[in-house]
Amino acid sequence: MHGLINRAIQAFVSSTYGESRWREVTDAAELGFFEFEAMLIYTDEQSQQLLKAMEEVLERPLPEMLEDMGTFLVSNPQVEALRRLLRFGGVSYVEFLHSLDDLPDRARLAVSDLHLPGLELIETAPGQFKLLCQSGLPGYASVMMGVLRAMADDYGDLVILEHSGTQDGAEVISVMLVETEFAEGRTFDLGAKLQ
Repeated sequence: MHGLINRAIQAFVSSTYGESRWREVTDAAELGFFEFEAMLIYTDEQSQQLLKAMEEVLERPLPEMLEDMGTFLVSNPQVEALRRLLRFGGVSYVEFLHSLDDLPDRARLAVSDLHLPGLELIETAPGQFKLLCQSGLPGYASVMMGVLRAMADDYGDLVILEHSGTQDGAEVISVMLVETEFAEGRTFDLGAKLQ
């Protein structure tokens, strides 16, 4: 698995549960190290051991933690670059949803060896969608649930999300847009601010 993904897991656990809990997780996973390098590739076995250790050490169901991680990836200032990548998908939440089909390709433009599983959006009725998350990364649909929830907040829209099983080997997330402009969304500028 790409180091950026493992590094995101590290950032989430360290920020949410503390550095000492992160070290407990890596000890339980028997990795032999505490820090992931963002540009290295790690074996699937190492990543699986990490996820299993997270569930055991932190005593929470893995899908819940991965959904929280998806929210963290969009809302935490440490990882503002991902939010920017996602917001370039459109000026509204619906435009953002329609841009998800291209997300794996956009991610690859940013990091050429980062291969995310495919996403396919199907509009089933006005304001109702199914997002098909292809397999390839453990917990990918759970992370996407968190991303979708956080992006709805980012745009100020009210949505209902539900994991709806599988279809053609892909996990399905049902998205129902209840109200646009439900709350004030976060500001977004096209130009990055230099510090």
